[in-house]
Amino acid sequence: MGPGSSFPLEWTRARYCTILLALEETSARGPTNLKDAVVYVVDDDELVCRALARLFRSVGLEARTFPSAPAFIDYTPPDRPACLVLDVKLPGPSGLDLQSALGQARRDIPIVFITGHGSVPTSVRAMKGGAVDFLEKPFNDQELLDCVQRALELSREQRANRGELVELRRRLETLTPREREVLKLVVAGKLNKQIADNLGNAEKTIKVHRGRVMQKMRADSVADLVRMTEKLGL
Repeated sequence: MGPGSSFPLEWTRARYCTILLALEETSARGPTNLKDAVVYVVDDDELVCRALARLFRSVGLEARTFPSAPAFIDYTPPDRPACLVLDVKLPGPSGLDLQSALGQARRDIPIVFITGHGSVPTSVRAMKGGAVDFLEKPFNDQELLDCVQRALELSREQRANRGELVELRRRLETLTPREREVLKLVVAGKLNKQIADNLGNAEKTIKVHRGRVMQKMRADSVADLVRMTEKLGL
């Protein structure tokens, strides 16, 4: 975004209150709590950074700004719900380059692109890369806040999924090698007798192993085990 770029930034106190109320009402209806979230802004225009940070802070969101892609890459973010408002055109690596770099580094953060230099190929590349939205200027504050809210909701879902995966891996590590073999055969739909024949054990022994697998994995049914193994990539 160049030094002369601009977009509507005339927000009033009444407008702030209206937006905040709308966000809080939406948050109350769902699991998303925006109070612990942070919005990162990467834009080389200092005036735009300050204006966007002021907007996000006005609705109770923490905001942190960066002047370039390398500045954000070098930053180690805290573990909390977050999203990135990212300008496409930056000095040095572009916003799209930053998106690719974050993906390669497996830094999952929902991105809302903003640009005054939009084109179909650029927007297509951004969306294929997983962007939440692609806004072309001029856009209004509510439009951007709506995009940011969707991005933060996605961030919270991603964090919850990562937390569940960590817990499932912990449970899996408690299984003995034989119990892991039984697990794979159970989720493949094998009956106890079939598993016993396959592993060369007595059916009674397989029942014991199966019970321990269910207990250690905290599964109430075979369907639970199937879902867990799918998440684990087994």
